[in-house]
Amino acid sequence: MTKADIVERIFKGTDFSKKEASELVEQVFSIIKQTLSDGEMVKISGFGKFSIKDKAARTGRNPQTGEAMEISARRVLTFKPSHSLKDDVTSRYAHRLSADGKEDASIPSRPGTSRALGSFADGHEESDSASHGQADGE
Repeated sequence: MTKADIVERIFKGTDFSKKEASELVEQVFSIIKQTLSDGEMVKISGFGKFSIKDKAARTGRNPQTGEAMEISARRVLTFKPSHSLKDDVTSRYAHRLSADGKEDASIPSRPGTSRALGSFADGHEESDSASHGQADGE
C-alpha cells in the first residue's frame, strides 16, 4: 500500500475531497516525522509505537571477507506493533503453521475483520454513505 492508496481510501470512505484527503495524510505524516525527529515516541492506540533508539558502536564482520570492522554508534527508528494489530495480521494465517513451525501457503487465509484498525484497514474500497465516518464496532 502506498501513500496514494491511503489517500484514495480516505477519499472513498469520507466526504473529504481528494485534495483534503491528501492534505490530511501529509499533515499526519508530518506530525509523526517531526515528533520522531524531536526524539519523542509516537504511540497510536490499536496500531503500535514508533520510537528512536540509540545503538552503541560495535564490532561487526564483512560478510564477503569475514574481516572485522567497527560499526559506528547511530540512532535507529523502531516500530513495535500493538498486540491487537499483531493478532489481527497473524491470526488469518496461524492455521497454516504445522507443529514444527513450517507454513503451508497452499491453505487459504481465513477471512477476518480488523479490530486494531476498524474499517480503514479491512480492505473494503467501497463506501456506504449510511456508515460514513464510522469505524466497525464503534
